[in-house]
Amino acid sequence: MAKMWDARFSKVENKRVNDFNSSISFDSRMFREDIEGSIAHATMLGKKGIISADDSEKIVTALRQIRSDIEDGTLPIDPEAEDIHMFVEEVLTKRIGDAGKRLHTARSRNDQVALDIRLYLKKEIGEIRELVLNLLSVIAKTAEENKDAVMPGYTHLQRAQPVTFGHYMLAYAQMFIRDDLRLKQTLERTAISPLGSGALASTTYPIDRQMVAELLGLDGVTENSMDGVSDRDFLLELAFDLSVIMMHLSRFSEEIILWCSSEFSFIDLDDAFSTGSSIMPQKKNPDIAELVRGKTGRVYGDLTTVLTMMKGIPLAYNKDMQEDKEAIFDAIDNAKLCLELFASMLDTLTVKRDNLRKSASGGFINATDCADYLVGKGLPFRDAYRVSGRLVAYCIENKTDIESLDLDTYRQFSPLFDEGVYDAVNLDNCVNRRTVYGGPSIESVERQIGIVKSYIQLQA
Repeated sequence: MAKMWDARFSKVENKRVNDFNSSISFDSRMFREDIEGSIAHATMLGKKGIISADDSEKIVTALRQIRSDIEDGTLPIDPEAEDIHMFVEEVLTKRIGDAGKRLHTARSRNDQVALDIRLYLKKEIGEIRELVLNLLSVIAKTAEENKDAVMPGYTHLQRAQPVTFGHYMLAYAQMFIRDDLRLKQTLERTAISPLGSGALASTTYPIDRQMVAELLGLDGVTENSMDGVSDRDFLLELAFDLSVIMMHLSRFSEEIILWCSSEFSFIDLDDAFSTGSSIMPQKKNPDIAELVRGKTGRVYGDLTTVLTMMKGIPLAYNKDMQEDKEAIFDAIDNAKLCLELFASMLDTLTVKRDNLRKSASGGFINATDCADYLVGKGLPFRDAYRVSGRLVAYCIENKTDIESLDLDTYRQFSPLFDEGVYDAVNLDNCVNRRTVYGGPSIESVERQIGIVKSYIQLQA
């Protein structure tokens, strides 16, 4: 296939060079965006009298038909084409002749490519946000169902203080709310039109860049033509956003993997989201969570790819920038898949509330509350802390727990203890007295659930 630019050259491009140079294998997924941008550009050219109204109408009509033909399979994309932009233009010219050759007036492939990736990422960000909001809905539902399920909270993976399963879930909800806010901000910087920047120095034609942006549903135009064709900050931001989302999913996956083990036994995964072993018939493996954890590294790699690709590029466009697409497409595909499957896995798991409570009872996670009780009796906190620590040591030595000690034993460690200590170290009370804003009490958890639900509704 002849190249649009081959008039300058005396030799046919080497086949291996052609294959190396071609991007059709991956940028063909942007055919809708490419056609959408061309329709807006042709419409503007006609309105401004840069091309005739008749040619503009022919181009727009033919482009819509090409889009339809690609979508229904009537028009297969030629794998030998250089890229999706040249493929569409060549088909257009074959169908309508000279009118099709006028489409590229006042436009370079540089600003065309920059527009296509912005339009594509704008659409993808919307779909990713929907998946994040769906995950938030599942988390809110799980939290509501388990707002009173007492369990140990951890630091250093050691039992620390009592919380509830609902409160634990809502910690992740806050992470994903921040993720959605980042995506929303990235969208604002993505939805800007670079078309009209030309190759790097705009054009001498009297185009209307704002008209094109409005036709495409974009919020404005880029301010500098050189930056317009060479900026990929918005793409880097999305790659970063996806990396943070995957980091949060990976942390959550690690919890799931631990919790469904026999050593924890806090949850049971639905059979539809587990796998078995080829040799051990008893096995039920958390492969979804493990794959999410593994794919996180892959998305990190995509971010590193694009950062490294951009770091040494002088202004303006360079062919290196073709490498942005495979990386960001891979990051998008994997993040979307992980968000979808993780939400379904979380929605179907079973929480073993009795095991949560048993674990909470065995780790002295009410030791701080015991100390706080003594502080309420007038003992300085550091002294109360030491008394409570000695009680824990006694319980470990005697294989018992703080709640089970009799009052005489308590008074061996401090005469300030009375019957009120049992109320103070009761695990349910330990949780529900923590009414501080953001804390684990049922009242606080209900408020947090309301905040998450309100956030989801506002974004709908």
